[in-house]
Amino acid sequence: MSENDRIPQVLVVDDEPNIRELVQVALKFHGCSVTTAASGKEAIKQAEASKPDLIVLDVMMPDMDGFEVCRRLRAGGNEVPVIFLTARDTSSDTVTGLAIGGDDYVTKPFSVEALVARVRAVLRRASRTATGEQEARSAGPLRVADLELDEERWTVHRAGVPVELSPTEFRLLAYLMRHQGRVLTRAQLLEKVWGWDYSGESQIVETYVSYLRRKLDPLGPPLIHTQRGVGYSLRPERRDHLDPAGPAG
Repeated sequence: MSENDRIPQVLVVDDEPNIRELVQVALKFHGCSVTTAASGKEAIKQAEASKPDLIVLDVMMPDMDGFEVCRRLRAGGNEVPVIFLTARDTSSDTVTGLAIGGDDYVTKPFSVEALVARVRAVLRRASRTATGEQEARSAGPLRVADLELDEERWTVHRAGVPVELSPTEFRLLAYLMRHQGRVLTRAQLLEKVWGWDYSGESQIVETYVSYLRRKLDPLGPPLIHTQRGVGYSLRPERRDHLDPAGPAG
């Protein structure tokens, strides 16, 4: 299932026993080692003890909802990929889940095939990210105009000002910077940043581009540009766009 011989470790968290069993059986069939938890508190304990490669996390649980579980994990420095299971297909839930550091979401009722596809995609992305981080340590910081991203230290600065980014925001910005000046399609970004090998929902790309713009644009001229109907590119604003009179002479 993964890109090497190691068996992926997945933690499935849901207060409904039938859902836990369904997901556990499906993921085991597709080559994962699966443990389960029935509550948010139990999920945090298991995540800290067993260090899973991925958590499938129900949002609606009686003791502690999945969003709070994810918040506590992230606050403790645990960046394990999280796929939310949500019974509420609303944009606010989607944005909340992604903003606090979730990697993907699946809406109940879901097909087992769809969930397995998302799990495979996130595990693939996590594996690529680990490989990319190793390569980045020898490549040095990425720089575009006054923007600097250091993948070894996991830091971003613009005009010398530190910029706090979530893990997904960081990965997206790094990919845009590595391909500065190129227009990258939503499908390319979904595949390379999120690990999806299908076109999926472009809303996630648009949401994260919006997050990056809110954090970067107050510190200088816009760097992320939209190619309408195609995708996005990261590049410095051309000087002739900044000066209506154009160059002197």
